[in-house]
Amino acid sequence: MNSKKILSENLKKYRQANRISQEELAARAELSTRGYGKIERGEVHPSLETLDKLARATGLSQSFLLSEESNTEPAVS
Repeated sequence: MNSKKILSENLKKYRQANRISQEELAARAELSTRGYGKIERGEVHPSLETLDKLARATGLSQSFLLSEESNTEPAVS
C-alpha cells in the first residue's frame, strides 16, 4: 500500500474512533477543510510540515500515521 493511502486510512480511523468531523480535525491541525479532505482521501502527499501538524493535532507520531501496522487498531486519543 502506498504512503498516501496508509496516511489517509489512519487519519480516517483516528477521526472516526474519536467521533470528530473532518472540519474539527482540520481546525486542530490548522489546515483548511478542503486541504485536509484531500489528504484523507489520499489525493495528495502532505509536506513534512503538514504531517507534523497532523501528528500534533492527533497526538500520534508521524511514524504511526505512516505505519501500515497502525491500520489494524483504531487510534483513540
